Amino acid sequence: MTPTEVFSIAGMITMPMWILMILVPKWKVTRFLIAFKVIPLLLSIIYLIYIIQAFQISGGMNFNSLTSVMKLFTEENAVLAGWVHYLAFDLVVGMWMLDQNKKLGIHLILMAPCLFATFMLGPIGFLLFFIIKTIKQKQS
Repeated sequence: MTPTEVFSIAGMITMPMWILMILVPKWKVTRFLIAFKVIPLLLSIIYLIYIIQAFQISGGMNFNSLTSVMKLFTEENAVLAGWVHYLAFDLVVGMWMLDQNKKLGIHLILMAPCLFATFMLGPIGFLLFFIIKTIKQKQS
């Protein structure tokens, strides 16, 4: 399987999870997938495979400078591993937010933009959730 195909597959298995989390976060199937981290675990296996291949091709990874990281991201397997890393961790953050919200009770209308922003822009969605969470806690 080519890295391009794996890139597509990673996106195809991630997108439905985000849709479930945004539209039906309390559905038993969604809750099961969140509880057992099914999709992030699949993505982690993909990541492991491609990060090992990137190590083998590039002979190691140097994160000591921006120039070194930029050089690393010229290798196809490393870029794919990096993308899958983002997909997996953003998804875990979204799942954590929904788990937190079981106690907080933030309305779905406010949670949906937080989740969508986390899916599209990672830390911005996380920040938005934390702002809403803080306001909600101060109101209680």
